[in-house]
Amino acid sequence: MLPAAVLSALFTFYPMVMSWWYSLLDWTGFTERGDFIGLDNYWRLVQDQQFWAAFGRSIAFVLVGTPVRVVLALVIAILLNNQLLKLAPVFRTFFFIPVITTAAVVGVVMSFMLGSYQGPVNQLLMMAHILPEPVKFLSDPNTALWSVLGVHVWKGTGHTMIYWLAALQTVPTTYLEAAKVDGAGPLRIARHITWPILLPFAVVIIILTAQSDLHTFALVQAMTEGGPYFSTQVIEVYIYQTAFAAGSSESGNAGVPQLGYASAAGCFFGTVTLVIALAQAWAIRKVNAVRGQLREAGDS
Repeated sequence: MLPAAVLSALFTFYPMVMSWWYSLLDWTGFTERGDFIGLDNYWRLVQDQQFWAAFGRSIAFVLVGTPVRVVLALVIAILLNNQLLKLAPVFRTFFFIPVITTAAVVGVVMSFMLGSYQGPVNQLLMMAHILPEPVKFLSDPNTALWSVLGVHVWKGTGHTMIYWLAALQTVPTTYLEAAKVDGAGPLRIARHITWPILLPFAVVIIILTAQSDLHTFALVQAMTEGGPYFSTQVIEVYIYQTAFAAGSSESGNAGVPQLGYASAAGCFFGTVTLVIALAQAWAIRKVNAVRGQLREAGDS
């Protein structure tokens, strides 16, 4: 375990501890060390409207993207779990390919596909007479965020589908066969057998999906870099740009990286992610408890 412990200490735990320390400094990264300012960065963060706007966009990804991904993936998983579907493995691979494709590659390809004038999507829509003129998917502040969110949902739905498929495999076939013998239809089977068994897993799947929806940096950076006019600047892009590109004009450091302030934003975002992780751990314990009860009921 020693090599893994050393690597974890160097590349995980040490950066985490230093990020909290940097969040207490006024530091651009150009000097050997920064000036200790205590909680000033956090107080400034509370008053930063751009930060809260970026945070709100990240929450929008969760509130909109998570329900769509969970429901869509469940429908796909139910269809692909049908034993009568001979090409189910092929379709599973088809839906999972976007998941294993690098987000940066997907972002570049989709930026071309959704181009305002030469993009294939606009050309097809106009050729089919669905649209009279091109849609500015990524260059209009009113549509850019939703276009990126649509690509994110398309890319991540396959991952959520795998979770649902694993959950569906836990439904005992004996229960389903007994229900069919008793004359239960598909809706009654889904309501009284399948869904009660899947419900504990649904909690975990929702939390895992929500956690992944918070981490959209690579896709957003590749597609829009937070533009146009900051309309797609999610919290991770905001932290990156603050740390390595732009500063705040209020402090007189416009264009100067602000590693201390960006660290404060990162620590805040990390705390939010930690809360979701704790909720995930609690949900997993609940799932294990419910599974134990179901197992005992089945044995009795």
